[in-house]
Amino acid sequence: MLTKVETVAFQGIDVVPVTAEVHIASGGLPNFSIVGLADKSVAESKDRLRAAFNSIGLALPAKRITVNLAPADVLKEGTHYDLPLALGLLSSMGIFPGQMLEKTIVMGELGLDGKIAPVAGILPAAVYANQKDCAFICPAIQGGEAAWSGNKNIFAANSLIELIQMFKGEFTLPVPHPEKIENSSNMPDMKDIKGQEGAKRAAEVCAAGGHNMLMVGPPGAGKSMMAARIPSLLPPLTAKEILEISMIHSVAGLIKEGKLLAERPFRSPHHSASMPALVGGGQKAKPGEISLAHKGVLFLDELPEFSRTTLEALRQPMETGTVSVARVNLHVTYPAQFQLIAAMNPCRCGYLGQQGHECSRAPRCGEDYQARISGPLLDRIDMHISVSAVAPWDLANTSEGECSAVIAERVAEALDIQRKRYIEYGIDNNAKASGAILEKTVKLSDKAQQILIQAAEKMNLSARGYHRILRVARTIADLAHSNQVEFGHIAEALSYRQMSYKR
Repeated sequence: MLTKVETVAFQGIDVVPVTAEVHIASGGLPNFSIVGLADKSVAESKDRLRAAFNSIGLALPAKRITVNLAPADVLKEGTHYDLPLALGLLSSMGIFPGQMLEKTIVMGELGLDGKIAPVAGILPAAVYANQKDCAFICPAIQGGEAAWSGNKNIFAANSLIELIQMFKGEFTLPVPHPEKIENSSNMPDMKDIKGQEGAKRAAEVCAAGGHNMLMVGPPGAGKSMMAARIPSLLPPLTAKEILEISMIHSVAGLIKEGKLLAERPFRSPHHSASMPALVGGGQKAKPGEISLAHKGVLFLDELPEFSRTTLEALRQPMETGTVSVARVNLHVTYPAQFQLIAAMNPCRCGYLGQQGHECSRAPRCGEDYQARISGPLLDRIDMHISVSAVAPWDLANTSEGECSAVIAERVAEALDIQRKRYIEYGIDNNAKASGAILEKTVKLSDKAQQILIQAAEKMNLSARGYHRILRVARTIADLAHSNQVEFGHIAEALSYRQMSYKR
């Protein structure tokens, strides 16, 4: 009396096949054991199964029940093993033939009343089932999410009873359809920002090249408003990006009502966030904020208030576009191609450089406050801009500024130029171009080359800092549709690199 049911485990967003082997044997005292490196949530499934079976009028046989989750050396975490174990038991009890579960991957959590509850990771599991030409059984509420995989054999059930009736030929489950993706019409718009023309221009350059940016200014200057509107300048997600982002959110259990993400993520964690929350990890090695911001924007407000170790953990993902979470028995890698937008006050009180508002420790308070951010991290941020307080006449101005849609058109044109330039290198914007690629693709005028060398010497730039100025200048040239980087482009790029907020 052995039944095998196929399910999955997750290592990051990668799917690992798992076989649930259910064996019922006579002789000896009744017992129910689960083996195969299962965690606490899997071990507790036997109690949920017993209650769910009782609720539909069945009882577990008074025999020795052994469940093996193979391969036994892969850690099994999560409640999605409930349903495959239940179907394996039902088949072993003779409720329906085990052959009906062949070439079928099963996921779902069981409630005590026999209802099937949603679980994390449905989308990547459904994609995997489609690749392996397998049917897929999942909770009804997540049928729309699974349907995005393109799998034509998806069975989304509300309860265990529905599945039993389906296997007996007494009931037909409705075919799930992909939930419609709707773009939000409430995305913040650049036209809402009064004044701050220099900061708006910097935001446009930042979006047009995929650059990281740090904004420094007093409280109330509009730094958070500016950051929240940068996603409105970015191009729409492609179908591939939608699927990639949604798979990360699916593993994290953040897909609601089966609807995939239609907009670029904007993640804004509080400065009290721990390293596992930001980078990923924890008990189940879940994706962190930097992975949830993949292909979107990660906004860190009050940057110096984050812990030093947490900020330093961003350095490697900012360079590689991936983050590796290592645990004793697990090592997973998540994608993390995010655009970092950070904001900070010039000092703890926030008014360094404003006569009459500075605290008694100025300028030392500003130096101490800014020293919380390490040089290597600052070196990885392409643009450093100073955001001054909004002038009263700008606040009184009732006319609207340039809207996000108009700026987004220019950004899209610049990004299209970059995609064509780097197509043979497999990258799509200037921020991802290595020094070697820049040397091959970027042409500078003689005056531009001269000022760049002089600035590098005067500012004591590292090789990374030198190339970051070159990347920003190339983006400014792309916005101007210029094939060559000119003197003015380098000058503007240098203005975004100077630490002008320091006294």
